[in-house]
Amino acid sequence: MLDDKVVVVTGGGRGLGQAYAIEAARLGAKVVAGDVLDCSETVRRIEKAGGTALGLELDVTRMSTVNAMTESAIDAFGRIDVLVNNAALYGGLTGGRFDMLDEDEWDRTMNVNVKGIWNCCKAVVPHMKTAGGGSIVNVASLAATYGLPFALHYTTSKAAVIGLTRGLARELGRNEIRVNAIAPTAVLTEGTSEFFGDKTDGAMETIKQDQSLKRNPTPDDMIGTVMWLASDASGFVTGQTIAIDGGTVMS
Repeated sequence: MLDDKVVVVTGGGRGLGQAYAIEAARLGAKVVAGDVLDCSETVRRIEKAGGTALGLELDVTRMSTVNAMTESAIDAFGRIDVLVNNAALYGGLTGGRFDMLDEDEWDRTMNVNVKGIWNCCKAVVPHMKTAGGGSIVNVASLAATYGLPFALHYTTSKAAVIGLTRGLARELGRNEIRVNAIAPTAVLTEGTSEFFGDKTDGAMETIKQDQSLKRNPTPDDMIGTVMWLASDASGFVTGQTIAIDGGTVMS
């Protein structure tokens, strides 16, 4: 499905980003995993399975590291076909009433979750244009499509991702660059456990009860849609946000 494509995954050091990177490699892609965290385990697992991967330090809020990652990918593999904008602040955020949220944390959330995608697109899109096209997959959230309360910084940032996806799809369509997003529900990863803390079990049960499919998802439930959007199989799909939420929000 992704034979010989070059796929960049931000936030590829753990959790869902790591899962996307490993699956892309399994499907034949050369993978670049970037993260503020160490990506060596992601690379090790890909190489152990016979794949090709490059792990790089990446802070999506700093254009210098975004440009450095992009140039390293081009130097190593010659092009970039797919950008999966997965990096985000989620685990570790402090929830609460909208008027009690910390202003610095609000700004950090917007900086990573929104500006970070903008930065990565600015760096990668020129190379996609040169190559004659590409696919960008942004990670939004059920938080935006449902309207998650008591975490308004996160909810608002992910709603911005949807708007960015639609606007950018219209800008880049003439260049054969597709831009789509997924809006997943909570998956039990390190980030989810950090976000909900000791309320994780109760939160996951509440989320499950709002779903039409009465089970909590695993990373495997997210992977297929991301790989489809990354691949040529979705070649006439752009500007869309696909809910992966077990039937919580139906539009």
